[in-house]
Amino acid sequence: MQQVIDRWKGQLEQTRFSLDLAQELKKLPPIELAQFMQELDNSDLVRALSYFDSEEQGLLFSQFTISRQLDFYRSFSAKRFASLFNHMPSEDRTDLFQQLTKEEQQELLPFLEPLVRQDVLNLAAYPAESAGGIMSTDFATLNLHMSVESALMKLRKDADSKKMMYHVYVVDPYKNLVGYLSLKDLILSKPSETLDQIIKSPAPSALVTEDREEVARKIEKYDLVALPIVNAQGQLLGIVTYDEAIDVIREEHTEDMEKFMGIHSEQESLPYLETNVWQHFRARVVWVVSLAAVGIVSGMIIHRYEATLESLIILALYMPMLADTGGNAGSQSATVIVRALALGQIKPLHWMKVIFKEFRISFFIACCLGLLAYGKVLYLSWETEVPEMYSLWQIAGVISFALSLQVITATCIGASLPLMVRKFGGDPAVAASPAITTIVDITGLLIYFGCAVWLLGLQ
Repeated sequence: MQQVIDRWKGQLEQTRFSLDLAQELKKLPPIELAQFMQELDNSDLVRALSYFDSEEQGLLFSQFTISRQLDFYRSFSAKRFASLFNHMPSEDRTDLFQQLTKEEQQELLPFLEPLVRQDVLNLAAYPAESAGGIMSTDFATLNLHMSVESALMKLRKDADSKKMMYHVYVVDPYKNLVGYLSLKDLILSKPSETLDQIIKSPAPSALVTEDREEVARKIEKYDLVALPIVNAQGQLLGIVTYDEAIDVIREEHTEDMEKFMGIHSEQESLPYLETNVWQHFRARVVWVVSLAAVGIVSGMIIHRYEATLESLIILALYMPMLADTGGNAGSQSATVIVRALALGQIKPLHWMKVIFKEFRISFFIACCLGLLAYGKVLYLSWETEVPEMYSLWQIAGVISFALSLQVITATCIGASLPLMVRKFGGDPAVAASPAITTIVDITGLLIYFGCAVWLLGLQ
Protein backbone atom coordinates (compact mmCIF):
# COMPACT_ATOMS: atom_id res chain seq x y z
CA MET A 1 0.00 0.00 0.00
CA GLN A 2 2.74 2.47 0.98
CA GLN A 3 4.56 1.85 -2.31
CA VAL A 4 1.43 2.77 -4.26
CA ILE A 5 0.95 5.95 -2.21
CA ASP A 6 4.63 6.90 -2.64
CA ARG A 7 4.33 6.51 -6.41
CA TRP A 8 1.18 8.65 -6.38
CA LYS A 9 2.87 11.33 -4.29
CA GLY A 10 5.84 11.42 -6.66
CA GLN A 11 3.61 11.75 -9.71
CA LEU A 12 1.61 14.53 -8.07
CA GLU A 13 4.84 16.45 -7.44
CA GLN A 14 5.73 16.05 -11.12
CA THR A 15 2.24 17.24 -12.16
CA ARG A 16 1.41 13.92 -13.81
CA PHE A 17 -0.81 11.09 -12.79
CA SER A 18 -1.63 7.86 -14.60
CA LEU A 19 -5.08 6.31 -14.78
CA ASP A 20 -3.53 2.92 -14.06
CA LEU A 21 -2.19 4.23 -10.77
CA ALA A 22 -5.60 5.70 -9.96
CA GLN A 23 -7.14 2.26 -10.43
CA GLU A 24 -4.57 0.77 -8.05
CA LEU A 25 -5.37 3.42 -5.45
CA LYS A 26 -9.09 2.66 -5.66
CA LYS A 27 -8.35 -0.86 -4.40
CA LEU A 28 -6.98 0.51 -1.11
CA PRO A 29 -9.22 0.88 1.96
CA PRO A 30 -10.82 4.37 1.79
CA ILE A 31 -9.73 5.29 5.31
CA GLU A 32 -6.04 4.61 4.55
CA LEU A 33 -6.20 6.51 1.29
CA ALA A 34 -8.02 9.40 2.97
CA GLN A 35 -5.41 9.64 5.74
CA PHE A 36 -2.78 10.32 3.10
CA MET A 37 -4.92 12.59 0.93
CA GLN A 38 -5.88 14.94 3.73
CA GLU A 39 -2.19 15.78 4.24
CA LEU A 40 -1.96 17.20 0.70
CA ASP A 41 -2.27 20.93 0.16
CA ASN A 42 -5.55 22.07 -1.36
CA SER A 43 -4.35 22.38 -4.95
CA ASP A 44 -2.87 18.86 -4.95
CA LEU A 45 -5.97 17.54 -3.20
CA VAL A 46 -8.24 18.93 -5.92
CA ARG A 47 -6.06 17.31 -8.57
CA ALA A 48 -5.98 13.97 -6.73
CA LEU A 49 -9.75 13.90 -6.19
CA SER A 50 -10.38 14.57 -9.89
CA TYR A 51 -9.31 10.99 -10.71
CA PHE A 52 -12.21 9.57 -8.68
CA ASP A 53 -15.90 9.71 -9.53
CA SER A 54 -18.32 11.86 -7.52
CA GLU A 55 -19.43 9.09 -5.15
CA GLU A 56 -15.83 8.11 -4.39
CA GLN A 57 -14.85 11.73 -3.82
CA GLY A 58 -17.65 12.19 -1.29
CA LEU A 59 -16.72 8.98 0.54
CA LEU A 60 -13.01 9.87 0.72
CA PHE A 61 -13.66 13.45 1.82
CA SER A 62 -16.01 12.24 4.57
CA GLN A 63 -13.06 10.34 6.10
CA PHE A 64 -11.09 13.56 6.66
CA THR A 65 -11.06 15.21 10.06
CA ILE A 66 -13.62 17.98 10.57
CA SER A 67 -10.86 20.59 10.86
CA ARG A 68 -9.40 19.51 7.48
CA GLN A 69 -12.85 19.52 5.87
CA LEU A 70 -13.48 23.06 7.12
CA ASP A 71 -10.09 24.24 5.86
CA PHE A 72 -10.78 22.80 2.41
CA TYR A 73 -14.29 24.27 2.29
CA ARG A 74 -13.07 27.76 3.20
CA SER A 75 -10.47 27.68 0.40
CA PHE A 76 -13.11 27.51 -2.33
CA SER A 77 -16.41 29.07 -3.25
CA ALA A 78 -19.59 27.45 -1.93
CA LYS A 79 -20.71 26.77 -5.50
CA ARG A 80 -17.52 24.86 -6.31
CA PHE A 81 -17.67 22.86 -3.04
CA ALA A 82 -21.38 21.93 -3.35
CA SER A 83 -20.80 18.99 -5.71
CA LEU A 84 -18.42 17.31 -3.26
CA PHE A 85 -20.80 18.01 -0.36
CA ASN A 86 -23.76 16.51 -2.26
CA HIS A 87 -22.03 13.15 -2.50
CA MET A 88 -20.91 12.78 1.10
CA PRO A 89 -22.76 10.21 3.28
CA SER A 90 -25.73 11.91 4.93
CA GLU A 91 -24.51 11.73 8.54
CA ASP A 92 -21.03 13.03 7.63
CA ARG A 93 -22.25 15.99 5.60
CA THR A 94 -24.62 16.89 8.45
CA ASP A 95 -21.71 16.86 10.91
CA LEU A 96 -19.78 19.21 8.61
CA PHE A 97 -22.80 21.44 8.02
CA GLN A 98 -23.27 21.89 11.79
CA GLN A 99 -19.66 23.10 12.10
CA LEU A 100 -20.16 25.88 9.54
CA THR A 101 -21.09 29.35 10.68
CA LYS A 102 -24.62 30.58 9.99
CA GLU A 103 -23.28 32.75 7.16
CA GLU A 104 -21.43 29.81 5.58
CA GLN A 105 -24.53 27.63 5.82
CA GLN A 106 -26.61 30.24 4.06
CA GLU A 107 -23.98 30.54 1.32
CA LEU A 108 -23.86 26.78 0.72
CA LEU A 109 -27.57 25.88 0.82
CA PRO A 110 -28.63 27.46 -2.54
CA PHE A 111 -26.08 25.33 -4.45
CA LEU A 112 -27.13 21.99 -2.97
CA GLU A 113 -29.44 19.53 -4.72
CA PRO A 114 -33.02 19.99 -3.43
CA LEU A 115 -33.20 16.56 -1.78
CA VAL A 116 -29.77 16.98 -0.18
CA ARG A 117 -30.67 20.45 1.08
CA GLN A 118 -33.86 19.22 2.69
CA ASP A 119 -32.10 16.20 4.18
CA VAL A 120 -29.32 18.32 5.70
CA LEU A 121 -31.74 20.82 7.21
CA ASN A 122 -33.87 18.03 8.70
CA LEU A 123 -30.91 16.18 10.25
CA ALA A 124 -29.17 19.35 11.47
CA ALA A 125 -32.30 20.29 13.43
CA TYR A 126 -31.81 17.38 15.86
CA PRO A 127 -29.62 17.82 18.97
CA ALA A 128 -26.13 16.39 18.50
CA GLU A 129 -26.54 14.14 21.57
CA SER A 130 -29.76 12.54 20.27
CA ALA A 131 -30.37 9.61 17.94
CA GLY A 132 -31.50 12.09 15.29
CA GLY A 133 -28.19 13.88 15.54
CA ILE A 134 -26.19 10.81 14.45
CA MET A 135 -28.62 8.98 12.18
CA SER A 136 -28.19 8.47 8.45
CA THR A 137 -30.83 8.61 5.73
CA ASP A 138 -28.88 6.30 3.42
CA PHE A 139 -30.90 3.11 3.76
CA ALA A 140 -33.30 0.94 1.79
CA THR A 141 -37.01 0.46 2.43
CA LEU A 142 -39.53 -1.98 0.99
CA ASN A 143 -43.31 -2.02 1.02
CA LEU A 144 -44.97 -4.68 3.17
CA HIS A 145 -47.07 -6.13 0.32
CA MET A 146 -44.28 -6.35 -2.26
CA SER A 147 -43.31 -9.69 -3.73
CA VAL A 148 -39.75 -10.92 -3.25
CA GLU A 149 -39.10 -10.48 -6.98
CA SER A 150 -40.28 -6.85 -6.91
CA ALA A 151 -38.26 -6.19 -3.76
CA LEU A 152 -35.04 -7.42 -5.37
CA MET A 153 -35.68 -5.30 -8.45
CA LYS A 154 -36.17 -2.21 -6.27
CA LEU A 155 -32.96 -2.93 -4.33
CA ARG A 156 -30.99 -3.25 -7.56
CA LYS A 157 -32.37 0.10 -8.65
CA ASP A 158 -31.53 1.74 -5.31
CA ALA A 159 -28.12 0.10 -4.87
CA ASP A 160 -26.13 2.96 -6.41
CA SER A 161 -27.56 5.53 -4.00
CA LYS A 162 -27.93 3.52 -0.79
CA LYS A 163 -25.00 3.08 1.56
CA MET A 164 -26.49 0.45 3.87
CA MET A 165 -27.87 -2.58 2.03
CA TYR A 166 -27.15 -5.43 4.48
CA HIS A 167 -30.51 -4.95 6.13
CA VAL A 168 -33.60 -3.55 4.45
CA TYR A 169 -36.56 -2.20 6.37
CA VAL A 170 -40.17 -2.99 5.64
CA VAL A 171 -42.77 -0.24 6.05
CA ASP A 172 -46.52 0.03 5.60
CA PRO A 173 -48.20 2.64 3.30
CA TYR A 174 -47.92 5.22 6.13
CA LYS A 175 -44.13 4.70 6.42
CA ASN A 176 -44.49 2.98 9.79
CA LEU A 177 -41.71 0.51 10.51
CA VAL A 178 -43.13 -3.02 10.43
CA GLY A 179 -40.00 -5.19 10.45
CA TYR A 180 -36.77 -5.90 8.65
CA LEU A 181 -35.14 -8.40 6.30
CA SER A 182 -31.60 -9.36 5.40
CA LEU A 183 -30.47 -9.82 1.81
CA LYS A 184 -30.04 -13.52 2.62
CA ASP A 185 -33.76 -13.74 3.50
CA LEU A 186 -34.69 -12.27 0.13
CA ILE A 187 -32.29 -14.38 -1.92
CA LEU A 188 -33.40 -17.65 -0.32
CA SER A 189 -37.13 -16.90 -0.60
CA LYS A 190 -39.35 -17.79 -3.52
CA PRO A 191 -39.86 -14.90 -5.99
CA SER A 192 -43.65 -15.17 -5.67
CA GLU A 193 -43.71 -14.84 -1.88
CA THR A 194 -44.72 -11.50 -0.37
CA LEU A 195 -42.67 -9.73 2.25
CA ASP A 196 -45.34 -10.06 4.93
CA GLN A 197 -44.75 -13.84 4.76
CA ILE A 198 -40.99 -13.68 5.45
CA ILE A 199 -40.59 -10.50 7.45
CA LYS A 200 -38.78 -10.46 10.78
CA SER A 201 -40.94 -8.58 13.23
CA PRO A 202 -40.76 -6.59 15.36
CA ALA A 203 -37.58 -4.76 14.45
CA PRO A 204 -35.51 -3.32 17.31
CA SER A 205 -35.66 0.46 17.02
CA ALA A 206 -35.01 3.70 18.88
CA LEU A 207 -36.89 6.98 19.11
CA VAL A 208 -35.34 9.92 17.30
CA THR A 209 -35.21 11.80 20.62
CA GLU A 210 -33.34 9.05 22.53
CA ASP A 211 -29.85 9.73 23.84
CA ARG A 212 -27.14 8.53 21.50
CA GLU A 213 -25.54 6.44 24.26
CA GLU A 214 -28.76 4.47 24.60
CA VAL A 215 -28.78 3.92 20.84
CA ALA A 216 -25.21 2.57 20.99
CA ARG A 217 -26.23 0.22 23.82
CA LYS A 218 -29.12 -1.15 21.76
CA ILE A 219 -26.84 -1.83 18.79
CA GLU A 220 -24.52 -3.71 21.13
CA LYS A 221 -27.35 -5.54 22.89
CA TYR A 222 -29.03 -6.80 19.72
CA ASP A 223 -25.73 -7.24 17.80
CA LEU A 224 -26.98 -5.14 14.89
CA VAL A 225 -25.31 -3.76 11.79
CA ALA A 226 -27.69 -0.78 12.03
CA LEU A 227 -30.57 0.34 14.25
CA PRO A 228 -33.67 1.96 12.70
CA ILE A 229 -34.73 5.33 14.14
CA VAL A 230 -38.43 6.20 14.31
CA ASN A 231 -40.57 9.12 15.47
CA ALA A 232 -43.29 8.99 18.13
CA GLN A 233 -45.76 7.66 15.54
CA GLY A 234 -43.48 4.77 14.60
CA GLN A 235 -42.56 6.17 11.18
CA LEU A 236 -39.07 5.28 9.94
CA LEU A 237 -36.80 8.36 9.75
CA GLY A 238 -33.29 6.96 9.50
CA ILE A 239 -30.75 4.47 10.78
CA VAL A 240 -27.70 4.55 13.04
CA THR A 241 -24.95 2.23 11.82
CA TYR A 242 -22.55 0.25 13.99
CA ASP A 243 -19.59 2.49 13.00
CA GLU A 244 -21.49 5.52 14.31
CA ALA A 245 -22.16 3.59 17.52
CA ILE A 246 -18.43 2.89 17.89
CA ASP A 247 -17.70 6.61 17.44
CA VAL A 248 -20.31 7.47 20.07
CA ILE A 249 -18.87 4.99 22.57
CA ARG A 250 -15.36 6.33 21.98
CA GLU A 251 -16.45 9.97 22.33
CA GLU A 252 -18.50 9.28 25.47
CA HIS A 253 -15.63 7.31 26.97
CA THR A 254 -13.25 10.20 26.24
CA GLU A 255 -15.71 12.68 27.74
CA ASP A 256 -16.16 10.56 30.88
CA MET A 257 -12.41 10.15 31.30
CA GLU A 258 -11.90 13.92 31.00
CA LYS A 259 -14.62 14.60 33.55
CA PHE A 260 -13.26 11.84 35.77
CA MET A 261 -9.92 13.65 35.88
CA GLY A 262 -11.48 17.09 36.31
CA ILE A 263 -10.88 18.30 32.74
CA HIS A 264 -13.55 20.56 31.26
CA SER A 265 -14.17 19.18 27.78
CA GLU A 266 -14.77 21.58 24.90
CA GLN A 267 -18.00 21.21 22.96
CA GLU A 268 -16.04 19.91 19.96
CA SER A 269 -12.83 18.21 21.13
CA LEU A 270 -9.89 18.41 18.74
CA PRO A 271 -6.98 15.97 18.57
CA TYR A 272 -4.29 16.68 21.19
CA LEU A 273 -1.75 18.23 18.79
CA GLU A 274 -4.43 20.39 17.13
CA THR A 275 -5.48 21.89 20.47
CA ASN A 276 -3.45 24.94 21.49
CA VAL A 277 -1.93 25.54 24.92
CA TRP A 278 -4.56 28.10 25.92
CA GLN A 279 -7.40 25.62 25.25
CA HIS A 280 -5.65 22.96 27.34
CA PHE A 281 -5.14 25.51 30.12
CA ARG A 282 -8.82 26.51 30.16
CA ALA A 283 -9.90 22.86 30.16
CA ARG A 284 -7.80 21.95 33.20
CA VAL A 285 -7.45 25.01 35.38
CA VAL A 286 -10.96 25.28 36.88
CA TRP A 287 -11.04 21.95 38.73
CA VAL A 288 -7.40 22.12 39.79
CA VAL A 289 -7.73 25.62 41.28
CA SER A 290 -11.10 24.85 42.88
CA LEU A 291 -9.89 21.69 44.56
CA ALA A 292 -6.65 23.37 45.61
CA ALA A 293 -8.77 25.98 47.38
CA VAL A 294 -10.83 23.25 49.08
CA GLY A 295 -7.57 21.54 50.02
CA ILE A 296 -6.86 24.42 52.41
CA VAL A 297 -9.14 22.53 54.80
CA SER A 298 -6.46 19.81 55.02
CA GLY A 299 -3.93 22.39 56.09
CA MET A 300 -6.32 23.71 58.73
CA ILE A 301 -6.76 20.20 60.15
CA ILE A 302 -3.00 19.63 60.34
CA HIS A 303 -2.59 23.03 62.02
CA ARG A 304 -5.32 22.10 64.51
CA TYR A 305 -3.40 18.94 65.48
CA GLU A 306 0.03 20.55 65.40
CA ALA A 307 0.55 19.78 69.12
CA THR A 308 -0.29 16.12 68.49
CA LEU A 309 2.37 15.90 65.79
CA GLU A 310 4.93 17.59 68.00
CA SER A 311 4.34 15.12 70.82
CA LEU A 312 4.54 12.09 68.50
CA ILE A 313 6.49 13.01 65.38
CA ILE A 314 6.30 9.45 64.02
CA LEU A 315 2.69 10.13 63.03
CA ALA A 316 3.87 12.60 60.38
CA LEU A 317 5.93 9.89 58.67
CA TYR A 318 2.86 7.85 57.74
CA MET A 319 0.45 10.62 56.71
CA PRO A 320 1.35 10.23 52.98
CA MET A 321 0.65 6.48 53.19
CA LEU A 322 -2.80 7.16 54.62
CA ALA A 323 -3.63 9.82 52.02
CA ASP A 324 -2.43 7.70 49.06
CA THR A 325 -4.25 4.57 50.23
CA GLY A 326 -7.51 6.43 50.84
CA GLY A 327 -7.32 8.19 47.47
CA ASN A 328 -6.68 4.91 45.65
CA ALA A 329 -9.54 3.13 47.43
CA GLY A 330 -12.00 5.97 46.77
CA SER A 331 -11.04 6.39 43.11
CA GLN A 332 -11.22 2.63 42.54
CA SER A 333 -14.72 2.44 44.00
CA ALA A 334 -15.87 5.51 42.04
CA THR A 335 -14.56 4.04 38.79
CA VAL A 336 -16.53 0.82 39.30
CA ILE A 337 -19.75 2.71 40.15
CA VAL A 338 -19.43 5.25 37.31
CA ARG A 339 -18.93 2.40 34.83
CA ALA A 340 -21.91 0.47 36.23
CA LEU A 341 -24.08 3.61 35.96
CA ALA A 342 -22.91 4.24 32.40
CA LEU A 343 -23.76 0.68 31.37
CA GLY A 344 -27.16 0.84 33.07
CA GLN A 345 -26.26 -1.97 35.48
CA ILE A 346 -27.28 0.04 38.56
CA LYS A 347 -29.46 3.06 39.31
CA PRO A 348 -29.54 5.57 42.20
CA LEU A 349 -32.45 3.66 43.76
CA HIS A 350 -29.99 0.78 44.35
CA TRP A 351 -27.79 2.93 46.58
CA MET A 352 -28.37 0.91 49.77
CA LYS A 353 -27.39 -2.35 48.07
CA VAL A 354 -24.39 -0.68 46.44
CA ILE A 355 -23.09 0.92 49.64
CA PHE A 356 -23.59 -2.27 51.65
CA LYS A 357 -21.75 -4.27 49.02
CA GLU A 358 -18.89 -1.75 48.83
CA PHE A 359 -18.70 -1.75 52.64
CA ARG A 360 -18.21 -5.51 52.71
CA ILE A 361 -15.63 -5.36 49.93
CA SER A 362 -13.76 -2.54 51.64
CA PHE A 363 -13.78 -4.40 54.96
CA PHE A 364 -11.77 -7.27 53.50
CA ILE A 365 -9.44 -4.85 51.68
CA ALA A 366 -9.01 -2.89 54.92
CA CYS A 367 -8.03 -6.04 56.82
CA CYS A 368 -5.30 -6.81 54.28
CA LEU A 369 -3.99 -3.25 54.16
CA GLY A 370 -4.22 -2.84 57.95
CA LEU A 371 -1.99 -5.88 58.50
CA LEU A 372 0.40 -4.64 55.82
CA ALA A 373 0.55 -1.17 57.40
CA TYR A 374 1.14 -2.67 60.87
CA GLY A 375 4.10 -4.67 59.61
CA LYS A 376 5.40 -1.70 57.61
CA VAL A 377 5.47 0.60 60.65
CA LEU A 378 7.25 -2.00 62.75
CA TYR A 379 9.80 -2.71 60.03
CA LEU A 380 10.58 0.87 59.00
CA SER A 381 10.42 2.52 62.42
CA TRP A 382 11.99 -0.06 64.71
CA GLU A 383 14.91 2.33 65.39
CA THR A 384 12.70 5.43 65.74
CA GLU A 385 12.59 6.98 69.18
CA VAL A 386 9.11 7.21 70.70
CA PRO A 387 7.99 8.67 74.06
CA GLU A 388 8.45 6.28 76.97
CA MET A 389 4.73 6.06 77.75
CA TYR A 390 4.06 4.47 74.31
CA SER A 391 5.41 1.41 72.57
CA LEU A 392 6.00 1.06 68.83
CA TRP A 393 3.49 -1.83 68.88
CA GLN A 394 0.78 0.54 70.15
CA ILE A 395 1.60 3.24 67.61
CA ALA A 396 1.69 0.72 64.75
CA GLY A 397 -1.71 -0.60 65.86
CA VAL A 398 -3.23 2.91 65.89
CA ILE A 399 -1.82 3.76 62.44
CA SER A 400 -3.03 0.46 60.93
CA PHE A 401 -6.46 0.87 62.55
CA ALA A 402 -6.77 4.44 61.21
CA LEU A 403 -5.71 3.29 57.73
CA SER A 404 -8.30 0.49 57.80
CA LEU A 405 -11.05 2.96 58.73
CA GLN A 406 -9.83 5.29 56.00
CA VAL A 407 -10.10 2.54 53.38
CA ILE A 408 -13.68 1.73 54.41
CA THR A 409 -14.85 5.36 54.51
CA ALA A 410 -13.01 6.25 51.28
CA THR A 411 -14.60 3.32 49.46
CA CYS A 412 -18.09 4.24 50.66
CA ILE A 413 -17.54 7.89 49.73
CA GLY A 414 -16.26 6.87 46.30
CA ALA A 415 -19.39 4.80 45.73
CA SER A 416 -21.80 7.36 47.20
CA LEU A 417 -20.80 10.53 45.36
CA PRO A 418 -21.51 9.31 41.78
CA LEU A 419 -24.87 7.90 42.92
CA MET A 420 -25.80 11.19 44.62
CA VAL A 421 -24.82 13.25 41.59
CA ARG A 422 -26.85 11.00 39.27
CA LYS A 423 -29.81 11.19 41.69
CA PHE A 424 -29.88 14.98 41.33
CA GLY A 425 -29.56 14.87 37.55
CA GLY A 426 -25.83 15.50 37.20
CA ASP A 427 -23.05 13.59 35.45
CA PRO A 428 -21.53 11.07 37.90
CA ALA A 429 -18.15 11.24 36.17
CA VAL A 430 -17.78 14.84 37.39
CA ALA A 431 -17.83 13.65 41.02
CA ALA A 432 -15.01 11.25 40.42
CA SER A 433 -11.27 11.24 40.93
CA PRO A 434 -10.22 14.85 41.78
CA ALA A 435 -13.24 15.60 43.99
CA ILE A 436 -13.08 12.24 45.75
CA THR A 437 -9.34 12.52 46.38
CA THR A 438 -9.79 15.92 48.02
CA ILE A 439 -12.72 14.79 50.18
CA VAL A 440 -10.95 11.58 51.16
CA ASP A 441 -7.83 13.51 52.15
CA ILE A 442 -9.89 15.64 54.52
CA THR A 443 -11.78 12.71 56.07
CA GLY A 444 -8.55 10.71 56.27
CA LEU A 445 -6.79 13.37 58.33
CA LEU A 446 -9.76 13.60 60.68
CA ILE A 447 -9.77 9.81 61.12
CA TYR A 448 -5.99 9.66 61.55
CA PHE A 449 -5.69 12.34 64.22
CA GLY A 450 -8.98 11.31 65.81
CA CYS A 451 -7.69 7.75 66.34
CA ALA A 452 -4.37 9.05 67.67
CA VAL A 453 -6.06 11.33 70.19
CA TRP A 454 -8.66 8.74 71.22
CA LEU A 455 -6.52 5.61 71.42
CA LEU A 456 -3.22 7.10 72.58
CA GLY A 457 -4.66 9.83 74.77
CA LEU A 458 -2.86 12.63 72.91
CA GLN A 459 -3.95 16.25 72.99
